[in-house]
Amino acid sequence: MSNPRKKQAKFIRTVRKIHRTTGASLFLLFFIVSITGLMLGWKKNSNGILLAKTKQGTSEHLKDWLSLDSLHQIAEQAALEKHPTKKHQLKRIDVRKNKGTVKFVFDNFYGIQIDGASGQVLLHENRNSDLIENIHDGSIIDYLLGTNGWFKLLYTSVMGLALLLFTITGFWLWYGPKRMRRNR
Repeated sequence: MSNPRKKQAKFIRTVRKIHRTTGASLFLLFFIVSITGLMLGWKKNSNGILLAKTKQGTSEHLKDWLSLDSLHQIAEQAALEKHPTKKHQLKRIDVRKNKGTVKFVFDNFYGIQIDGASGQVLLHENRNSDLIENIHDGSIIDYLLGTNGWFKLLYTSVMGLALLLFTITGFWLWYGPKRMRRNR
């Protein structure tokens, strides 16, 4: 074997070792990311299991709607009546003008859909897709431990860099032997 060929073979062995070691050490995290990613991709086609369908309100015209403050009060009261022992901290308000609906999403993976015009509660929902998204991006640890987003930043950095490393080493594991055969 010629000297450049030995160097190429050694480089490919090193790349294979990096690829294998990274894969073995991050196997569980890649498994979680892949399963939750699949679930998130299918959430709108899960027949309401992962993500509830947005209900239709009575009017799509904002001039007919109650104020956001009034709708918020209705949502908080409905949440309290449905789950009196839970604390409901509002996370976001999702206005669906084309559906005539306002979604109030709370930080405990719970939501309420309200008719924007009448204020009628259309749906109480468990926000399973929000929970899955939090598992997928690692922010579930921040949620559970109250670590203010630093775990998600670390987790997504590690997983993003690992995916980049897998892409590069995977390419070399495919291309390197072809290159060696061509240079015989």
